[in-house]
Amino acid sequence: MSTARPTIYDVARRAGVSKSLVSLVLRGSDRVSAASRTAVEAAIQDLGYRPSRAATDLAAGRTKLVAVLIDDYANPWFVELLRGLGQVLDPEGYRLTVVDSASAGHGLDPVEGLLSMRADGVVLACDVPARLAEAAASPIVIAGTRAETVDGADASALDAVANDDRTGARLAAEHLVGLGHRRIGHLAAGSGAARARAESFVAAARSTGADVIATDYSGPATEAAGLHSALKLLTEHPDITAVFAANDMMAIGALGAARDLGIDVPAELSIVGYDNTPLARTHLIGLTTVDDSGFGVGREAARLLLARLAGGDAENVTRTLQPSLVVRGTTAPARRS
Repeated sequence: MSTARPTIYDVARRAGVSKSLVSLVLRGSDRVSAASRTAVEAAIQDLGYRPSRAATDLAAGRTKLVAVLIDDYANPWFVELLRGLGQVLDPEGYRLTVVDSASAGHGLDPVEGLLSMRADGVVLACDVPARLAEAAASPIVIAGTRAETVDGADASALDAVANDDRTGARLAAEHLVGLGHRRIGHLAAGSGAARARAESFVAAARSTGADVIATDYSGPATEAAGLHSALKLLTEHPDITAVFAANDMMAIGALGAARDLGIDVPAELSIVGYDNTPLARTHLIGLTTVDDSGFGVGREAARLLLARLAGGDAENVTRTLQPSLVVRGTTAPARRS
C-alpha cells in the first residue's frame, strides 16, 4: 500500500480534469462549472488531498510570509516583540521568519538572505541596513527606536513604531535621584535606542546636580558587554552608588559584576535596566527596569504592516508608545558615606 501523499496531479486524474482546473477550484475561482467543481471536490475528499498553502500563496503572487530582522537572538525583548507580531499576524494567515543581523559576522549576508525570501512584508527590529531599505520591494515597518539615517536611508521615510526611549530614560533618572543617588554610572551601547536613552538619562540626572559617569562602549547591548563595562566602571569609580544600563541584558551583566566585586545590591549599589524582559520579571532577578512594551510594539508594527499590505495611505505613519517604570528589588536609597 502506497503511503505517498496525494498530489494535485492525482486529484486531476481522479476528477478527469486538468491540473489548471484543479488550481482554479482551490483558489475559489468562479470560472469553473458546477459539474467540474463537484468532481474536483469529490476527488479531493476521496484522496485526502491537502493543498500546499505555500504553493497556493505563490500562485496568487504572495508568500504570506513576514520577515523580521533582529540583532541579538539572546535578547528576550525580541521574544516579546515576536509574540506581539504573531498575535496580530497569525489570524491573518501570515507566518514569521526571523533573521539575525549578527550572522554577518560569520561570513553570511543577512540582508541578502532576507531579500531572497520574497516576504510580503518586513519588520526591521535593528538599526536600518541602508541596502535593505533601498532594495526591498515589500512594505517595511521599523520596530523600536533606530538610527535615523544610515548611509542615506532615512528611517522617517518608513512606517515605524517605538516606545518613547527618552521619556523612559528620564523616568529611570528621576527614580534614582529620588532615592538620593548623586554619583551614578551609565552602561552605554551603540544602537539607536541605546544612544537615545543615554542622552536623555544623562541630561535628566545632571539637571538635578547628580554626577553621571557614562562608559564609552559602543557595541551590542549584551550581558557580556554589561559585565565587562560594569567591572571597569565600578573598579575605577568605587563611589558610584547606582547604575543605569542601556537594557536589561546589560543590567544583568552589572548584577554579575557587583557579585564578583562583593558589592551588595541594592544596599550598596542600585541597578536599573530597560525593556522589562521576562528575565527581569523573574523572582530570582527582580530587576527594576523601564517597561517599553515589546509586546505592544510588536502588535502595533503588525497592524501598520497589515494596513500597508492592504494598500493603505501613502503617507508614512509613526506611532510612539509610552513607557513606565517598574520598581523591583534592585534599587534602594543611596548608601550613606
